[in-house]
Amino acid sequence: MNTKFDELLEFPCKFPFKVLGVADPALPDRVVEVLQQHAPGTYSPSVRPSTKGNYHSVTVTVIAHSKEHIEAMYVALGEIEQVRYVL
Repeated sequence: MNTKFDELLEFPCKFPFKVLGVADPALPDRVVEVLQQHAPGTYSPSVRPSTKGNYHSVTVTVIAHSKEHIEAMYVALGEIEQVRYVL
């Protein structure tokens, strides 16, 4: 990834991930599970359903330690089967 996180952020910092995926009750747990592998901690995901209820938005804030750390989490979250977008 060719991001500019290192130019825009001062590390370590709180970094919110918004994951949009298929409306599956397991999605928030899967998102937290993947984030735990990269940034262990206690997380309380915020889940919002789409208007039609077909998708869920899961928001989780983690402590990021570097540009590479954020990029690794983006890649790992994108590999979850139910996930469509990671913002």
